[in-house]
Amino acid sequence: MKKTLLSFLALGLVAALAIPAVAAEDRPGKGVTVKPGRATWNTGFFQEALVRKGLEELGYKVKRPKDLANPIFYQSLALGDLDYWTNGWFPTHNNQLPKNFYDKADSYGYVVKAGGLQGYLVSKKDAEKFNIQSLDDFKRPEVKQAFDQNGDGKADLVACPAGWGCEKVIGHHMEAYELGDHINPIKAAYSASMAQALASYQNDKPVFFYTWAPNWTVFKFKPAEDVVWINVPEIKPMEAQADSVERMTVADVEGAVSNPVKLGFVVSDIRIVANKKFAEANPAAKRFFEVFTLPLADINEQNTKMQQGEDSKKDIERHVEAWIAKNQEKWNGWLEEARKAAK
Repeated sequence: MKKTLLSFLALGLVAALAIPAVAAEDRPGKGVTVKPGRATWNTGFFQEALVRKGLEELGYKVKRPKDLANPIFYQSLALGDLDYWTNGWFPTHNNQLPKNFYDKADSYGYVVKAGGLQGYLVSKKDAEKFNIQSLDDFKRPEVKQAFDQNGDGKADLVACPAGWGCEKVIGHHMEAYELGDHINPIKAAYSASMAQALASYQNDKPVFFYTWAPNWTVFKFKPAEDVVWINVPEIKPMEAQADSVERMTVADVEGAVSNPVKLGFVVSDIRIVANKKFAEANPAAKRFFEVFTLPLADINEQNTKMQQGEDSKKDIERHVEAWIAKNQEKWNGWLEEARKAAK
């Protein structure tokens, strides 16, 4: 009896000691505090929240992210004041990096490869009706007339407000392709202008607008169904685009009028950027950064919910939980990859 009791107690002790070991394997980041940054544009909040959730499930204590302008974030990362962010757009951000940045930091994985699209879209039925392939087609009188909403004889384009980077590129296009007498870029508040464009489209009127992705616009206006991406007449880069000319023409863009399509804007890869010392000291976090990826359509869908008012911290957390539940097997696979890397 005494021997049996001692054996039972011994087995219980072994089992008790084994439990923390298993937990430690599941939570390789336990005891490590992580300092993330976050972009100032809210279309990047969803992916940031997902990565933060992943690190928390790996045991890391992740601080509330600091919202920073790009150059300030990259400087802070190189100095080691911050550990990572999910909002790197490359090569678009290349000219915002401090000197010798890659000595201190690096990019990991692809949140969305070639996901940072920018360009011009036209309502599909009108593109087909008038055989619109590029901006040059807006020089034709019948096309200008169809897209002229204010009666000034020019096609109306929902463009970018003054001060946005895209405003400079659109202005360059108007000059380079001699479109000043044919297209009227509307520079009012973008969200309001796009809401008006959506109302026009729902009333069966032609629409012509600039946008980028990820964005709610390409969820409300679905490429290939509602709208199509069109070409610029030829690639004429600005000085700032000269080093990335090959990324201004893109193949296999859903809903484009041609394959490849000459977008006239540099297409970026969206990547996680992290401090090298942090990444090397935390192989589980590094591996999670490498394997984490999102379908562009999922980001667009979540961005649409935010645009419709679901933009609080609790809303975004709910969106994250819903996405994980819908993609549980994939999510578990990423976490398992990360845990293996820490062993």
